[in-house]
Amino acid sequence: MKLSITGLQRALENNQRRIEAMQPRGALGKAVQWGLLTALRYVLQIIHVDTGALRASQRMRLSGLRGTIYIDPAAVNPRGHRPADYGPIEHARGGSHAFYARTDAERGEEIVGGMIRIWARGTLESVR
Repeated sequence: MKLSITGLQRALENNQRRIEAMQPRGALGKAVQWGLLTALRYVLQIIHVDTGALRASQRMRLSGLRGTIYIDPAAVNPRGHRPADYGPIEHARGGSHAFYARTDAERGEEIVGGMIRIWARGTLESVR
């Protein structure tokens, strides 16, 4: 196999585009952000509501290429209770109460598929 300077330059440019697509600001970062937002929206739709504080206390954190959905530890409901204390108990009841597990089971594959499509489109566009 012979490589010319032109071929090497083109390979380096393609490699650089792939690296950029994998950065948090690139296509992979956009895919992670979309997946996190989509999962949070579903959690908010299915979470059981009494006072609404558990639903209102759901937060998300995006750090690089890692996203987390969690219950705000500072949130307090109108009755003086903290959703961060009773939310895990509600979730542990299982079944329809398990809002995070349900999101994974009911929408996980769909969300991951969407993330892959976003990342692949971004990568393919930047490589061409």
